[in-house]
Amino acid sequence: MVHLNRIYTRTGDRGETSLGGGTRVPKTDVRVRALGSVDELNCVLGLVLASGPPAEIVAPLGKIQNELFDLGADLCCTGSESEKREAKLSITDNRVTRLEHWIHAANERLQPLDSFILPGGNRSAALLHYARAVCRRAEITMLDLAARQPVSQQGLIYVNRLSDLLFVWARLCNNDGADDV
Repeated sequence: MVHLNRIYTRTGDRGETSLGGGTRVPKTDVRVRALGSVDELNCVLGLVLASGPPAEIVAPLGKIQNELFDLGADLCCTGSESEKREAKLSITDNRVTRLEHWIHAANERLQPLDSFILPGGNRSAALLHYARAVCRRAEITMLDLAARQPVSQQGLIYVNRLSDLLFVWARLCNNDGADDV
């Protein structure tokens, strides 16, 4: 369990922060930007939960929020640290498979698309569309990081699949797609 006795440390006042192994990097580092995007996605999912989405996606959203913390833990480790943790990475095939199961289950209920839809509809749907866009940005930032340093491939697959899930859940919130804009 994490215990935070004080929130500020003053160690970041000069534009640097520490990664998981204690390595100091600029706050503008692509790894820090990837972590920030994943954190922002988690915050948006908190907004989705606060908006009163359908009960069937509440528990899965909570699981995803916890998994995004795990993804952040994976991302805060640099190359050698990631290699040491490879056997313990939190984002695994079974988590991706579960996202795919949720996508298929939701998609079975949806009206087929015959055109693009606008992000909107009711509050929960609009927030899920917003979460999807933030998820895509997190994925792009993680891909930028992966071009420079080792990144968990399962983490990359996870965020790719998660954006698809958020899209179908947004449609689910819009009366199973009938109220899509």
